[in-house]
Amino acid sequence: MARHVVRAAPEHPNQPMTIKDQTFVVIAAYNEAAMIARVVTDVRRAGYRVIVVDDGSRDATARVAKAAGATVVQHPFNLGQGAALQSGIDFALANGAEVIVTFDADGQHGAADIPSLAGALAQENADFVLGSRFLKPSSNIPPLRRLLLKAATVFTRATTGLRLTDAHNGLRAMTRRGASAIRLRQNRMAHASEILAQIGASGLRYVEQPVTIHYSAYSVAKGQKTSDSVIILLDLFSRALYR
Repeated sequence: MARHVVRAAPEHPNQPMTIKDQTFVVIAAYNEAAMIARVVTDVRRAGYRVIVVDDGSRDATARVAKAAGATVVQHPFNLGQGAALQSGIDFALANGAEVIVTFDADGQHGAADIPSLAGALAQENADFVLGSRFLKPSSNIPPLRRLLLKAATVFTRATTGLRLTDAHNGLRAMTRRGASAIRLRQNRMAHASEILAQIGASGLRYVEQPVTIHYSAYSVAKGQKTSDSVIILLDLFSRALYR
């Protein structure tokens, strides 16, 4: 898998490192030039280091992300979100990350949720903190998407043993030890279930934390199609049967 990786320089070389300095926010992006600057700026203003993995975009995603203050890792061609996240996790570990937060590129996530996710790692003595949109009231989830998310959660509980309320939320935090236990092989959207299976198999402690998902016309249009969701669920179910 060919990847172009640039090593990040310390942002404040003459100052002692803090846990915030050692927190990397990894964003997988594919053709997100219209939104990526806003997302990167939101996270940078909160004081976090941002790694954007440009997954073979055909637009100006990489250039715009870099201009907004992100360190950019580039795939020469589109490999899928799972591969992009794995590249970002590998990059963060190689550059001294102690905490890694995964974050979507389409504006659905807010930087305001990062401190509670990262903080819960230490507070709960956990290696994974998984965001859940169902732990707080939310009225703007499209009805069909809500149904599919609930179905995915039931499936994930049955196949992994993880007691979760939201199985397909890309906003999550992990310690260095937790991130080192992850090795994503499902390059497309099925990686969301794969990462949970690996968390379950790792035996490391996980907790959920309430987060807010901001649905917009842009994020819904960019998001996973309903037909894709059904196909992924069927594929994962068949894999579980024949393991």
